[in-house]
Amino acid sequence: MRFLYVAPRYHTNQMDIMKGLIEHGHEVCFISHYAAIIEDYSYVTPVVLGYSRLYRLIDYLYVKVIHRKDPEAIVFKIQHGFPPMRRLRKLICGFGPDVVILRERSVYSMAAYWICRRKGYPCILYNQNPLWSEPEKRDLAHRLVGSLTPRLRMTPVMGTKGADKSIKENDYFVPFVIEPQKAPGERVYFAEDEVHILCIGKYEIRKHHLLLLEAVEMLLRERQDRHETDATGTYGGIRLTLVGEATGHFQKEYCEKVRRYVREHHMEEIVTVKTNVPRDKMEEEYLAADVYVIPSTREMASVSQLEAMSYSLPVICSDANGTACYVEDGETGYLFRDCSLEDLTDQLRKMLADRERMKRMGAAGYRALVEKYNYRTYFETVQAMLEKIRSGVLDEI
Repeated sequence: MRFLYVAPRYHTNQMDIMKGLIEHGHEVCFISHYAAIIEDYSYVTPVVLGYSRLYRLIDYLYVKVIHRKDPEAIVFKIQHGFPPMRRLRKLICGFGPDVVILRERSVYSMAAYWICRRKGYPCILYNQNPLWSEPEKRDLAHRLVGSLTPRLRMTPVMGTKGADKSIKENDYFVPFVIEPQKAPGERVYFAEDEVHILCIGKYEIRKHHLLLLEAVEMLLRERQDRHETDATGTYGGIRLTLVGEATGHFQKEYCEKVRRYVREHHMEEIVTVKTNVPRDKMEEEYLAADVYVIPSTREMASVSQLEAMSYSLPVICSDANGTACYVEDGETGYLFRDCSLEDLTDQLRKMLADRERMKRMGAAGYRALVEKYNYRTYFETVQAMLEKIRSGVLDEI
């Protein structure tokens, strides 16, 4: 089959899907709006189509002039940017896809959907809104957007059940795909008799690196107090490694704030801050770790907890993370109340108190990854969605 993806960027959470498709003999074309600094093109090299010249002018004015002090302004283009239509049409028609997967209900996706419908190419919408969701809004604006984007939707976010929520007929849960990397028996834990905590995330305020630093600092104080009265030292040594992208102005500024906190709180021997680590070097970070922590807030969907589970690591994750469902509380890790320093510290304390339990949780996470978050599940669900279109139940072609 020929798979066409149109998305803002070639994100790392698509890597193992691309790998599976290519290794199973399918053809893949990936059209992205832009390229990030750190991307891995081992299996698919995206066509970075960009935006029309008119939109580039609009974006410059919006980001560099009107909202130049707003670090969030850069994401405006994801929803509102529009493509060079002639080049987009040429790429889509030249590839002749069997299925098209469009990311987000954006202007860019609407443009691609219009081309695909005219040519009879079946389309699926991919976004990270929860599967369990509230009733659709029926005002004119929402109905218009709905008519300009695919009716079939897939999402890697399960969401939470509720009296006012349901799973819509044309919505499907399609989890992230991550290949297993290191089974528990293939790796070493607690090097030098220390617990190594790993956190990966762009250096942005919402990623809450400072919250994690505060939590670790509190545990270190407790450890020092315990060592004064308890010769065994309940926690042993603690190490924290922060890894993230720091390329833009606001990211570099926040990263420096993180480094300054480490210096001012005399944590240089405990905390290592790394930036822009190439993807092919990330295995070293996961194998050096014993537990993985995602402290971020407003996280629609993160894939890094699955990457950690692929290396048999237990995970601590915010309960508001869109993909918190990948962490089974008490089985493969712990969930903490979003933005709560106290609860994050409590869950870290509980995790670090029992090293054997940490290893059991890492093993359970690895098993869950192998059983649930694999290429076969992804491909079979996409096929079921295509069959629904082909059967004539949906008028998508």
